[in-house]
Amino acid sequence: MGRLRLVDRPWRLYAAPAAILLAATVAIGLLRGQLRTGSHPPAAAAPAQVKTRPAHHRSYVVRPGDTIGAISARTGVPQSRILSLNPKVSPTALFIGERLRLP
Repeated sequence: MGRLRLVDRPWRLYAAPAAILLAATVAIGLLRGQLRTGSHPPAAAAPAQVKTRPAHHRSYVVRPGDTIGAISARTGVPQSRILSLNPKVSPTALFIGERLRLP
């Protein structure tokens, strides 16, 4: 039986591919972590996502970092009115993508 010639090869032969794989793994891990935590800076100039309905009601789609106070300031609807139109919404636990009913 022949010898496996893995031991005879210099370590430098494997160093470059291993370094490339390590760098790619670290980069992917950092990107995935950043996407999960939502640490992207908020878009300051992005318009509010307000859609009109035929019954003269609007809806607002919650974005990252939104609070009832911020939504109230952005749409001009008082906080108490937003909460009265959305009784199942917890003011301390808004979910991204959640639709809020507005007058």
